[in-house]
Amino acid sequence: MTTRVWDYLGEYAEERTDILDAVNTVFDSGRLILGNSVLGFENEFAAYHGLPFATGVDNGTNAIKLGLEALGVGPGDEVITVANTAAPTVVAIVEAGATPVFIDVREEDFLMDTDQLAAAVTPRTTAIVPVHLYGQCVDMAPVRQLAVDHDLMILEDCAQAHGARQGGQIAGTMSDAAAFSFYPTKVLGAYGDGGAVITRDKAVHQNLRRLRYYGMEEVYYVVQTPAHNSRLDELQAEILRRKLRRLDAYIAGRNRVARRYEQGLGDIDGLSLPATNQGNTHVYYVYVVRHPARDAIVEAMRAHDIALNISYPWPVHTMSGFAHLGWRPGSLTVTERLANEIFSLPMYPCLPEAEQARVVEALRSVIAAL
Repeated sequence: MTTRVWDYLGEYAEERTDILDAVNTVFDSGRLILGNSVLGFENEFAAYHGLPFATGVDNGTNAIKLGLEALGVGPGDEVITVANTAAPTVVAIVEAGATPVFIDVREEDFLMDTDQLAAAVTPRTTAIVPVHLYGQCVDMAPVRQLAVDHDLMILEDCAQAHGARQGGQIAGTMSDAAAFSFYPTKVLGAYGDGGAVITRDKAVHQNLRRLRYYGMEEVYYVVQTPAHNSRLDELQAEILRRKLRRLDAYIAGRNRVARRYEQGLGDIDGLSLPATNQGNTHVYYVYVVRHPARDAIVEAMRAHDIALNISYPWPVHTMSGFAHLGWRPGSLTVTERLANEIFSLPMYPCLPEAEQARVVEALRSVIAAL
């Protein structure tokens, strides 16, 4: 049997009754679009973060796009972010009409190198999108200070950091707004696509409500500003309401898996395990390790029927779809070096301990044989 990087079937077996009840709740409600389930999830998701406002949208990419637009970012603006991220982060910036400006990441944690922020600011810079990658937060203090010094907006990309904390503050609450994805693999995942934007700013919240629904506000069929249809589905919202109650348990489960990896792999020369920064609480969306012989390891593990993932093998600035931005290979040295060395081990709360032990044993033997 192949060991997958991620699998939801064990979780579904445990939660099946509740998930199917969520489906019945929606189908029995008589309201399939923007009903009580979406409203209930928005209120509960906002409350989980201690904020007054959350807006459900159809996916995490549009959460970033609409979040930026709601903050007033658009054509002619520059947005500082990183290339060591999932491509949707940058797609969303481009779709909002802005120009992404990349800075490099740090060797030790693969997160935004905030020491490079100031040099990236130009008169056109209007926002920063720090990406809380793999399950822990970017060092937000210098990001916030730079934003104050240059009058910039901050939109946190929290797609991989549901429930992560820094200095006691939960991811998504250290900025003007924050975008989340509920893609099934996420720490809080739906049974399909979904996203949300949270904020403490009522005007931003009102902009979001309009932007996700054709540009309509209080009166249906009256468009204030033309926009797309980006609504969160009622069915996914009800499932997310149920799963939100278990989010802290999911995080605890991921941390147990991470501890077992540390115990089983921590003594292997040349293999770097995830480092949790001081003051951070890691939620281990993915368990990313590093080794200079990455490609050989990934190939050899296939012979053991163990699938590994690479997050991410191609830095965004090297992709042909973003060639028009003018970035060249060699411009982000750490990001490009990491792309050749990092890979992810199986990580999800229901990963059976025996299956994880098989992954550890196989990885140890593969690296020993290099």
